[in-house]
Amino acid sequence: MGKLDGKVAVITGGGRGQGRSHAVRLASEGADIVVCDITEQVGSVMFPTGRPGDLDETVAEVEKTGRRCVAIEADVRSTADMNRLADTAVNEFGRIDFLLANAGILSLSDTTWELTDEQWDDMIDINLTGVFKACRAVVPHIRAGGNGGSIIITSSIAGLKGVAGCTHYTAAKHGIVGLMRALARELAPEGIRVNTLHPTGVDSPMSNNDYFPPWLDEHKELGDAMRGNLMPVDAMPEADVSAVVSFLCSDEAKWITGVTLPVDAGFLLK
Repeated sequence: MGKLDGKVAVITGGGRGQGRSHAVRLASEGADIVVCDITEQVGSVMFPTGRPGDLDETVAEVEKTGRRCVAIEADVRSTADMNRLADTAVNEFGRIDFLLANAGILSLSDTTWELTDEQWDDMIDINLTGVFKACRAVVPHIRAGGNGGSIIITSSIAGLKGVAGCTHYTAAKHGIVGLMRALARELAPEGIRVNTLHPTGVDSPMSNNDYFPPWLDEHKELGDAMRGNLMPVDAMPEADVSAVVSFLCSDEAKWITGVTLPVDAGFLLK
């Protein structure tokens, strides 16, 4: 028996990285999974984003646990796509218990005033507005179940601290904290918990690629500010973040809502 038996989780950005890791972990605890992701490049991002085949790999990994996984191509920027995601989950499984609003991008700029319109618009559209659209589509179905639930929004240490070199990312990740707090107040009477997760660097495709590490080395002052956890880990394994996600979905966290939860190896104490 798993602690999430009979539950259904919807995960945005589930084609790779943390989203895939979360899907596998929740499935291992007994949940069925619905994931979405894009399969094309976001123009303002300098390293690969979604690719064809990513979602198939997630489905295969989840199915190894013995649980079902339904995957659809969907863009969090699209209201129609997010409604289709929510409807797919209900049509396939009859319920939604958890939403992991995980989809996000990262791009970089030496200064705020050098950001392009495209960088700013893509970042806000995906990392902030995309979270809102996912929540707007899924929350009514969680409420309809009448069984409570858990919404976990992936923020970042940049959602709690100003991080130079990525002003637009910092603004978006702060913005979803406000969204979380409003939702937590609205949904608490129905037993639906809403929290943000704030990881430090994670060993995922967003940070482990051909672009990001060299950029940190070339921009030493900015790079040093982004690096350096107090505990002895440079980039934590995705599975360690997924363990916290599993906890927040479980009844063990049934009284935790409205929380900005760092998983940061002490980074914010710097």
